[in-house]
Amino acid sequence: MIGLIQRVSEASVTVDKRVVGAIDAGILLLLGVEKNDSEENAQKLLDKVINFRIFEDQNHKMNLSLLDSGGAMLIVPQFTLPASTKKGNRPSFTSAAPPEQGKRLYDIFVNLARDKVGRVATGEFAADMQVSLVNSGPVTFWLEK
Repeated sequence: MIGLIQRVSEASVTVDKRVVGAIDAGILLLLGVEKNDSEENAQKLLDKVINFRIFEDQNHKMNLSLLDSGGAMLIVPQFTLPASTKKGNRPSFTSAAPPEQGKRLYDIFVNLARDKVGRVATGEFAADMQVSLVNSGPVTFWLEK
């Protein structure tokens, strides 16, 4: 499982011209599910994301986690993250989970997040989404299970 996290001052996801998820300050997580992923991977990645210290403390040091900061989380399914780009000019998606597995693990991840984070918004699995964000910093990290 792969997570691309961005510290944001705001973020939203639109599907068919309607906002399906939006947050103020917090983390935008683009979540990629690989075919060898499990519920255990979902739990491990979630723990990493919510405890990763990317928010500033009173001394302007990145010392606070999402949980410490009280921020929100917007979770967006992103099937292109597991793509291999090592050969040629076209990505290979052979390591990405099939849609049924991807949706199941995405839903599990979202439910686990809702149990641990006060405010969680989501994108829509398998939809054509428009993602808008204001990256604060900018601060962006690539995390793996």
